[in-house]
Amino acid sequence: MADKTYKVLLTNSILRQEHERLARHAEVIVAPRTDGDTLRALIADVDGLIVRAKLPDDIFDYQTRLKGVVRHGVGLDMIPMGEASRKKIPVANIPGSNTASVVEYCLNAMFYLRRNLARLDLDKNKLDWDATRTPANGMSELAGQTLGIVGVGAIGGALATVAVALGMRVIGLARRKESLPSYVEFCDKRQLFSQADIVVLSCPLTPQTQGLVDAQTLAFMKSSSLLINVSRGPVVHTQALVQALLDKKLGGAALDVHDVQPIPAGLYPDELDNLLLTPHVAGITESSMARMSIGSVDEIVRALQGRRFANLVNPDVYS
Repeated sequence: MADKTYKVLLTNSILRQEHERLARHAEVIVAPRTDGDTLRALIADVDGLIVRAKLPDDIFDYQTRLKGVVRHGVGLDMIPMGEASRKKIPVANIPGSNTASVVEYCLNAMFYLRRNLARLDLDKNKLDWDATRTPANGMSELAGQTLGIVGVGAIGGALATVAVALGMRVIGLARRKESLPSYVEFCDKRQLFSQADIVVLSCPLTPQTQGLVDAQTLAFMKSSSLLINVSRGPVVHTQALVQALLDKKLGGAALDVHDVQPIPAGLYPDELDNLLLTPHVAGITESSMARMSIGSVDEIVRALQGRRFANLVNPDVYS
Protein backbone atom coordinates (compact mmCIF):
# COMPACT_ATOMS: atom_id res chain seq x y z
CA MET A 1 0.00 0.00 0.00
CA ALA A 2 1.33 3.41 -0.96
CA ASP A 3 2.74 5.73 1.67
CA LYS A 4 0.38 8.72 1.25
CA THR A 5 2.90 10.95 3.06
CA TYR A 6 4.75 11.54 -0.21
CA LYS A 7 3.72 12.24 -3.78
CA VAL A 8 5.82 11.68 -6.92
CA LEU A 9 5.03 13.03 -10.38
CA LEU A 10 6.09 11.24 -13.58
CA THR A 11 6.00 13.32 -16.75
CA ASN A 12 5.57 10.00 -18.63
CA SER A 13 5.06 6.39 -17.66
CA ILE A 14 7.98 4.20 -16.58
CA LEU A 15 8.51 0.44 -16.46
CA ARG A 16 5.43 -1.12 -14.83
CA GLN A 17 7.37 -3.06 -12.19
CA GLU A 18 9.25 0.07 -11.18
CA HIS A 19 6.06 2.11 -11.05
CA GLU A 20 4.69 -0.50 -8.65
CA ARG A 21 7.87 -0.41 -6.56
CA LEU A 22 7.72 3.38 -6.35
CA ALA A 23 4.04 3.17 -5.36
CA ARG A 24 5.09 1.38 -2.18
CA HIS A 25 6.91 4.55 -1.12
CA ALA A 26 4.62 7.29 -2.39
CA GLU A 27 1.47 8.18 -4.24
CA VAL A 28 2.46 8.14 -7.93
CA ILE A 29 0.89 10.47 -10.48
CA VAL A 30 1.51 10.17 -14.23
CA ALA A 31 0.90 13.43 -16.07
CA PRO A 32 -1.96 13.03 -18.58
CA ARG A 33 -0.18 15.52 -20.87
CA THR A 34 3.27 17.12 -20.91
CA ASP A 35 2.35 20.69 -21.86
CA GLY A 36 3.58 23.45 -19.58
CA ASP A 37 0.23 24.29 -17.98
CA THR A 38 -0.43 20.68 -17.03
CA LEU A 39 3.00 20.18 -15.48
CA ARG A 40 2.86 23.49 -13.61
CA ALA A 41 -0.48 22.53 -12.06
CA LEU A 42 0.63 19.04 -11.06
CA ILE A 43 3.98 19.97 -9.51
CA ALA A 44 2.51 22.22 -6.82
CA ASP A 45 2.35 19.60 -4.07
CA VAL A 46 4.73 16.81 -5.12
CA ASP A 47 7.86 15.67 -3.31
CA GLY A 48 9.62 14.05 -6.27
CA LEU A 49 9.69 14.40 -10.06
CA ILE A 50 10.87 11.91 -12.71
CA VAL A 51 11.47 13.62 -16.05
CA ARG A 52 11.01 12.19 -19.54
CA ALA A 53 9.68 15.33 -21.24
CA LYS A 54 10.82 18.95 -21.60
CA LEU A 55 9.96 20.97 -18.51
CA PRO A 56 8.88 24.62 -18.83
CA ASP A 57 11.63 27.02 -17.76
CA ASP A 58 9.56 28.35 -14.86
CA ILE A 59 8.35 24.97 -13.57
CA PHE A 60 10.13 25.29 -10.23
CA ASP A 61 8.29 28.53 -9.42
CA TYR A 62 5.19 26.37 -8.94
CA GLN A 63 6.56 23.71 -6.57
CA THR A 64 6.26 24.04 -2.81
CA ARG A 65 8.05 21.02 -1.35
CA LEU A 66 10.10 19.32 -4.08
CA LYS A 67 12.85 17.18 -2.58
CA GLY A 68 14.47 16.09 -5.82
CA VAL A 69 14.25 15.73 -9.60
CA VAL A 70 15.52 12.73 -11.55
CA ARG A 71 16.13 12.62 -15.29
CA HIS A 72 14.91 9.28 -16.64
CA GLY A 73 18.04 9.04 -18.79
CA VAL A 74 21.21 11.08 -19.16
CA GLY A 75 20.76 14.39 -20.99
CA LEU A 76 19.82 17.33 -18.78
CA ASP A 77 18.58 19.79 -21.40
CA MET A 78 14.96 18.90 -20.53
CA ILE A 79 15.46 20.38 -17.05
CA PRO A 80 16.03 24.09 -16.27
CA MET A 81 19.20 23.35 -14.32
CA GLY A 82 19.98 26.96 -13.41
CA GLU A 83 16.60 27.38 -11.73
CA ALA A 84 16.91 24.04 -9.95
CA SER A 85 20.24 25.05 -8.45
CA ARG A 86 19.04 28.54 -7.52
CA LYS A 87 16.12 27.04 -5.66
CA LYS A 88 18.35 24.39 -4.02
CA ILE A 89 16.54 21.50 -5.70
CA PRO A 90 18.83 18.46 -6.16
CA VAL A 91 18.86 16.90 -9.63
CA ALA A 92 20.13 13.46 -10.62
CA ASN A 93 20.42 11.53 -13.86
CA ILE A 94 21.14 7.89 -14.70
CA PRO A 95 24.62 7.93 -16.30
CA GLY A 96 25.52 5.04 -18.58
CA SER A 97 21.94 3.83 -18.81
CA ASN A 98 21.75 4.23 -22.59
CA THR A 99 25.43 3.97 -23.57
CA ALA A 100 25.20 0.52 -25.17
CA SER A 101 21.98 1.43 -27.00
CA VAL A 102 23.38 4.64 -28.51
CA VAL A 103 26.68 3.00 -29.49
CA GLU A 104 24.80 0.20 -31.25
CA TYR A 105 22.61 2.78 -33.01
CA CYS A 106 25.73 4.56 -34.31
CA LEU A 107 27.13 1.29 -35.62
CA ASN A 108 23.82 0.47 -37.28
CA ALA A 109 23.76 3.91 -38.91
CA MET A 110 27.32 3.46 -40.20
CA PHE A 111 26.52 0.08 -41.71
CA TYR A 112 23.22 1.37 -43.13
CA LEU A 113 24.91 4.26 -44.93
CA ARG A 114 28.09 2.44 -45.92
CA ARG A 115 26.83 -1.08 -46.63
CA ASN A 116 23.05 -1.25 -46.65
CA LEU A 117 22.15 -4.95 -46.67
CA ALA A 118 18.51 -4.12 -47.40
CA ARG A 119 19.60 -3.08 -50.90
CA LEU A 120 21.24 -6.47 -51.35
CA ASP A 121 18.25 -8.51 -50.17
CA LEU A 122 17.12 -10.83 -52.94
CA ASP A 123 13.46 -10.55 -53.92
CA LYS A 124 12.14 -13.97 -52.94
CA ASN A 125 9.93 -14.13 -56.02
CA LYS A 126 12.17 -12.70 -58.73
CA LEU A 127 15.58 -13.78 -57.39
CA ASP A 128 17.30 -11.32 -59.76
CA TRP A 129 20.83 -12.33 -58.80
CA ASP A 130 22.95 -10.05 -61.00
CA ALA A 131 20.87 -6.89 -60.54
CA THR A 132 20.81 -7.31 -56.77
CA ARG A 133 24.58 -7.85 -56.57
CA THR A 134 25.45 -4.69 -58.54
CA PRO A 135 25.14 -2.11 -55.68
CA ALA A 136 27.73 -4.03 -53.64
CA ASN A 137 30.45 -2.70 -55.95
CA GLY A 138 29.90 0.82 -54.65
CA MET A 139 29.73 -0.04 -50.94
CA SER A 140 32.65 0.44 -48.57
CA GLU A 141 34.11 -1.19 -45.48
CA LEU A 142 34.47 0.60 -42.17
CA ALA A 143 37.93 -0.89 -41.70
CA GLY A 144 40.58 1.62 -42.66
CA GLN A 145 38.24 4.62 -42.42
CA THR A 146 38.65 7.49 -39.97
CA LEU A 147 35.96 8.03 -37.38
CA GLY A 148 35.72 11.50 -35.86
CA ILE A 149 33.85 11.74 -32.55
CA VAL A 150 32.69 15.10 -31.19
CA GLY A 151 32.20 14.60 -27.46
CA VAL A 152 34.25 11.64 -26.25
CA GLY A 153 32.38 10.94 -23.03
CA ALA A 154 30.79 7.66 -21.99
CA ILE A 155 29.09 7.11 -25.35
CA GLY A 156 31.90 8.49 -27.50
CA GLY A 157 34.52 6.53 -25.56
CA ALA A 158 32.61 3.26 -25.87
CA LEU A 159 32.06 3.87 -29.59
CA ALA A 160 35.78 4.55 -30.04
CA THR A 161 36.62 1.18 -28.46
CA VAL A 162 34.38 -0.67 -30.91
CA ALA A 163 35.62 1.36 -33.87
CA VAL A 164 39.25 0.50 -33.09
CA ALA A 165 38.27 -3.17 -32.94
CA LEU A 166 36.78 -2.79 -36.43
CA GLY A 167 40.08 -1.46 -37.73
CA MET A 168 39.16 2.21 -37.83
CA ARG A 169 41.35 5.16 -36.96
CA VAL A 170 39.61 7.29 -34.32
CA ILE A 171 40.06 11.02 -33.80
CA GLY A 172 38.25 13.08 -31.21
CA LEU A 173 37.23 16.58 -30.23
CA ALA A 174 36.76 17.06 -26.48
CA ARG A 175 36.89 19.91 -23.99
CA ARG A 176 39.95 18.42 -22.33
CA LYS A 177 42.62 16.81 -24.48
CA GLU A 178 43.92 14.79 -21.53
CA SER A 179 40.53 13.11 -21.07
CA LEU A 180 40.79 11.21 -24.36
CA PRO A 181 41.65 7.48 -24.32
CA SER A 182 45.11 6.65 -25.63
CA TYR A 183 43.65 5.18 -28.84
CA VAL A 184 41.81 8.41 -29.74
CA GLU A 185 43.89 11.12 -31.42
CA PHE A 186 43.04 14.68 -30.40
CA CYS A 187 42.10 17.03 -33.26
CA ASP A 188 40.80 20.55 -33.41
CA LYS A 189 37.44 21.16 -35.07
CA ARG A 190 38.73 21.82 -38.58
CA GLN A 191 41.10 18.86 -38.51
CA LEU A 192 38.39 16.50 -37.32
CA PHE A 193 35.79 17.48 -39.89
CA SER A 194 38.25 17.52 -42.77
CA GLN A 195 39.98 14.22 -41.94
CA ALA A 196 37.05 12.06 -40.83
CA ASP A 197 35.22 9.71 -43.16
CA ILE A 198 32.45 9.48 -40.58
CA VAL A 199 31.64 12.12 -37.93
CA VAL A 200 29.54 11.17 -34.91
CA LEU A 201 28.13 13.94 -32.73
CA SER A 202 27.71 12.70 -29.15
CA CYS A 203 28.27 15.96 -27.29
CA PRO A 204 25.80 17.66 -24.92
CA LEU A 205 23.86 20.70 -26.10
CA THR A 206 25.51 23.80 -24.62
CA PRO A 207 25.93 27.41 -25.78
CA GLN A 208 29.29 26.28 -27.20
CA THR A 209 27.89 23.34 -29.19
CA GLN A 210 24.68 24.94 -30.46
CA GLY A 211 25.08 25.42 -34.21
CA LEU A 212 28.51 23.73 -34.08
CA VAL A 213 27.95 22.07 -37.45
CA ASP A 214 27.13 24.92 -39.78
CA ALA A 215 27.71 25.52 -43.49
CA GLN A 216 31.37 26.42 -42.94
CA THR A 217 31.99 23.26 -40.91
CA LEU A 218 30.20 21.07 -43.46
CA ALA A 219 32.40 22.60 -46.16
CA PHE A 220 35.45 21.11 -44.41
CA MET A 221 34.09 17.58 -44.90
CA LYS A 222 34.88 15.22 -47.76
CA SER A 223 32.10 14.73 -50.30
CA SER A 224 32.05 11.05 -49.34
CA SER A 225 31.84 11.66 -45.57
CA LEU A 226 28.93 10.75 -43.31
CA LEU A 227 27.45 12.73 -40.42
CA ILE A 228 25.64 10.96 -37.57
CA ASN A 229 23.90 13.03 -34.90
CA VAL A 230 22.91 11.36 -31.61
CA SER A 231 23.46 14.47 -29.47
CA ARG A 232 20.76 17.13 -29.87
CA GLY A 233 19.17 18.63 -32.98
CA PRO A 234 20.38 22.24 -32.56
CA VAL A 235 24.03 21.10 -32.67
CA VAL A 236 23.52 20.91 -36.45
CA HIS A 237 22.32 23.74 -38.68
CA THR A 238 19.55 21.81 -40.42
CA GLN A 239 19.18 23.85 -43.60
CA ALA A 240 22.94 23.89 -44.15
CA LEU A 241 23.00 20.09 -43.85
CA VAL A 242 20.06 19.68 -46.25
CA GLN A 243 21.80 21.90 -48.80
CA ALA A 244 25.08 19.97 -48.48
CA LEU A 245 23.22 16.71 -49.11
CA LEU A 246 21.31 18.15 -52.07
CA ASP A 247 24.55 19.48 -53.59
CA LYS A 248 26.23 16.07 -53.10
CA LYS A 249 28.88 17.70 -50.92
CA LEU A 250 28.28 15.06 -48.28
CA GLY A 251 27.98 11.30 -48.64
CA GLY A 252 25.06 10.91 -46.27
CA ALA A 253 23.69 11.57 -42.81
CA ALA A 254 21.79 9.84 -40.03
CA LEU A 255 19.81 12.06 -37.66
CA ASP A 256 18.16 10.71 -34.53
CA VAL A 257 17.61 14.15 -32.98
CA HIS A 258 16.00 17.19 -34.56
CA ASP A 259 15.43 20.92 -34.00
CA VAL A 260 11.69 20.33 -33.72
CA GLN A 261 10.30 17.00 -32.56
CA PRO A 262 8.19 15.55 -34.17
CA ILE A 263 9.71 16.66 -37.50
CA PRO A 264 7.44 19.05 -39.46
CA ALA A 265 6.31 17.75 -42.84
CA GLY A 266 8.34 18.94 -45.81
CA LEU A 267 11.49 19.80 -43.88
CA TYR A 268 13.57 17.19 -45.72
CA PRO A 269 13.18 16.87 -49.53
CA ASP A 270 11.99 13.47 -50.75
CA GLU A 271 14.96 13.12 -53.11
CA LEU A 272 17.43 12.78 -50.22
CA ASP A 273 17.96 9.03 -50.44
CA ASN A 274 21.23 9.32 -48.47
CA LEU A 275 19.49 10.58 -45.32
CA LEU A 276 18.36 8.32 -42.47
CA LEU A 277 15.83 9.91 -40.09
CA THR A 278 14.81 8.23 -36.83
CA PRO A 279 12.46 9.56 -34.09
CA HIS A 280 14.89 10.06 -31.19
CA VAL A 281 15.25 6.36 -30.45
CA ALA A 282 19.03 5.85 -30.34
CA GLY A 283 18.97 5.40 -26.57
CA ILE A 284 15.75 3.40 -26.43
CA THR A 285 15.75 -0.36 -26.11
CA GLU A 286 13.98 -2.66 -23.71
CA SER A 287 17.20 -2.99 -21.72
CA SER A 288 18.05 0.71 -21.57
CA MET A 289 14.51 1.69 -20.55
CA ALA A 290 14.67 -0.83 -17.73
CA ARG A 291 17.98 0.62 -16.51
CA MET A 292 16.55 4.13 -16.62
CA SER A 293 13.39 3.19 -14.72
CA ILE A 294 15.25 1.20 -12.06
CA GLY A 295 17.82 3.95 -11.57
CA SER A 296 15.17 6.69 -11.45
CA VAL A 297 13.14 4.94 -8.76
CA ASP A 298 16.28 4.19 -6.75
CA GLU A 299 17.17 7.87 -6.78
CA ILE A 300 13.70 9.21 -5.98
CA VAL A 301 13.40 6.82 -3.04
CA ARG A 302 16.73 8.17 -1.74
CA ALA A 303 15.35 11.71 -1.93
CA LEU A 304 12.11 10.77 -0.17
CA GLN A 305 14.17 9.19 2.61
CA GLY A 306 16.19 12.36 3.03
CA ARG A 307 19.34 10.89 1.53
CA ARG A 308 21.63 12.43 -1.07
CA PHE A 309 21.34 11.34 -4.71
CA ALA A 310 23.97 8.80 -5.81
CA ASN A 311 24.23 10.55 -9.20
CA LEU A 312 23.80 14.16 -8.13
CA VAL A 313 24.55 16.57 -10.99
CA ASN A 314 24.24 19.90 -9.13
CA PRO A 315 26.23 19.49 -5.92
CA ASP A 316 26.21 23.26 -5.46
CA VAL A 317 22.73 22.93 -3.92
CA TYR A 318 24.43 21.75 -0.74
CA SER A 319 26.91 24.61 -0.57
